[in-house]
Amino acid sequence: MDRDQTIFYGSEADLPVDAFRRVLAESGLGAIRPVDDAERLGRMVSGANLIVTARRGAPEGPLVGVARCVTDFSWCAFVPELAVSRDAQGLGIGQGLLAEARRLLGPEVALFLVSVPEAVGFYKRAGMEHLADSFMFRRTR
Repeated sequence: MDRDQTIFYGSEADLPVDAFRRVLAESGLGAIRPVDDAERLGRMVSGANLIVTARRGAPEGPLVGVARCVTDFSWCAFVPELAVSRDAQGLGIGQGLLAEARRLLGPEVALFLVSVPEAVGFYKRAGMEHLADSFMFRRTR
């Protein structure tokens, strides 16, 4: 793989809201996330305590993937967004983001997420266990 195609993973606590919004929109998640509400996206970014990123070509290269996590760094972590830009999908970046999150969290922390129906196969192929007994109260806005 040439340097332009190398993917660099890292943790970026100060990820700019616009970069987050762009990857959500480019991934297709923009259809079900508030990408037109910068203030709400800002709260989403600032409320995450682990943001794992994938950048193409260099550690400061173009952002192509984001895993936004909320965790206690001790028992569990929730991944509300795992987004990869469409032009970078199929390169293993989603699995790379999950692997980097697991590496950063360590072996004591379980990783949870809620999949959109179209992505269930991806998470199964990534080796995640499918849980049947989950519950939620839906947001009203």
